[in-house]
Amino acid sequence: MPSSVSTLPEERTKDAVPARPPAPERSLLRGWGRWASVAWFLVPALVLFLVFVLAPIVIAVYTGFFKWGGIGPLDDFIGFANYAAIFRDPVFLGDLGRGLYLIVLSITVQLPFALFTAVLLNQRLRGRAVYRMLFFAPYILSEVVTAVLFTMIFLPGAGMADHLAGALGLEGLQGKWLADPSTVMPTLFVVMTWKYFGFHMMLFLAGLQSIPSEILEAARIDGAGAWQRFRHVTLPLLGPTVRISAFLSVIGAIQLFDLVWVMTAGGPNHSSETMAISMFQFGFKRYQVGYASAISVVLFMISLVFSLFYQRYVLRRDLSGAVTSGGGR
Repeated sequence: MPSSVSTLPEERTKDAVPARPPAPERSLLRGWGRWASVAWFLVPALVLFLVFVLAPIVIAVYTGFFKWGGIGPLDDFIGFANYAAIFRDPVFLGDLGRGLYLIVLSITVQLPFALFTAVLLNQRLRGRAVYRMLFFAPYILSEVVTAVLFTMIFLPGAGMADHLAGALGLEGLQGKWLADPSTVMPTLFVVMTWKYFGFHMMLFLAGLQSIPSEILEAARIDGAGAWQRFRHVTLPLLGPTVRISAFLSVIGAIQLFDLVWVMTAGGPNHSSETMAISMFQFGFKRYQVGYASAISVVLFMISLVFSLFYQRYVLRRDLSGAVTSGGGR
């Protein structure tokens, strides 16, 4: 019988056909396909960003170099005269001061009040879900609805605020809430706090619930009291949330418009005017569109510089990945 000769492994390896690498044309087509898929999703967002963000900024910067009323060609070039006039305008300088006033009060009063409420509602409290909903509800209302509501509350002679002031023996405040330059800004800040503190409260609640309960329990076992646990454990771990909340509060105060516009329109005698209201007044009431565009550019630059500074020196640690993490309670 003929004997079968087995093929040696060396011979099988020698006769095997090596796998060919993929053709470069095929790899190139596959790469172009991936880029086409990415572009298909990016292009609509980029178009919207260019049309509604970058283009208005460029147009505002360009228009700010002209004396223009909004109708007709841009042919009266005045260079930086609009920008120079802004910082000689006592009303605009007052707008800067009023914006700083709101920022300081927001940081020192509104945010601590929201944090205190969040800590309170983070405890095992009966009906705390209802309280959370009630405190957050004002934020859901639009600024216009809020402004109309509080305009009725502060209505001279017939509003709820005047009746309450009379019952408390504060007759000197009656009729002055929004009509007196000395009381209009504190009154507006009270409305702002009512409107926005619930939003910051929910941010703080989310941050508190992300703190691992084991850390607080370990501090309690080591003998730390309630204030010590809050001061040395809770507050440091809540730092990223506090910094984000402060950033949003400052930007909101800088760009405040509709709430003030509906309640006071910047009055009385510019005492509640903000930068955004000045921009609107010059652009749509006085038809000085070139000057209003310069104000909008200044407002944009203030917000941009603050955002870059805050990100670089305050949020740097948070953006690098050192954020609070852990299971909630």
